[in-house]
Amino acid sequence: MLKQTDSKMSDRQKEIIDVSLQLIAEDGIQGLTIKNLAKKIGFSESAIYRHFESKIQILIAILDFFKEHTQQLFADQLNKNDNAIVKIKHLYFNQFKIFTQSPSLVAVVFSEELFQNENILAGKVSEIMNTNFEMMTQIIQAGQDAGELPTDIEASHLSLVVLGSLRLYVKQWHLSDYAFNLTEKGKAFSNSIEKLISK
Repeated sequence: MLKQTDSKMSDRQKEIIDVSLQLIAEDGIQGLTIKNLAKKIGFSESAIYRHFESKIQILIAILDFFKEHTQQLFADQLNKNDNAIVKIKHLYFNQFKIFTQSPSLVAVVFSEELFQNENILAGKVSEIMNTNFEMMTQIIQAGQDAGELPTDIEASHLSLVVLGSLRLYVKQWHLSDYAFNLTEKGKAFSNSIEKLISK
């Protein structure tokens, strides 16, 4: 998943992150420990600590990657000349694609309840949600101004509907143990969202 992250991360750090996501996929966040990580990669715990101070730092790196990647996706859509519905459907598709490529990301990005005692992680998740919400609201507001979306509902409320539906749908897929093809089924789901929010 993180093979194409920015150059600030070393190849060894990318490897650690990738294996961390594998562990999370297999055993949940609780299964991600430095001991388990060192065993799976095949080197000492001290070697892990040379790259990340703790499990928390690894989770922060995962969240930072997701934040950077999703912000770029939103920014790309904001700058396009497509109508708002097309932009929203592209964002749905790209989010579905990210999670399909690395399903364990769902366990990290949507686990704010597990991070209640870790303020820095809870803050990272909140930051991602707030930034995505603000950018989605901008897309919807532009769509309303252009006459593409209904104006009798606040842009922020429509944004909650769009992003909340996306979140619930991905969470449902995760809790079903990936029982359906998220990308394929997601197309039909995004079509339903289109009907729901169109004029």
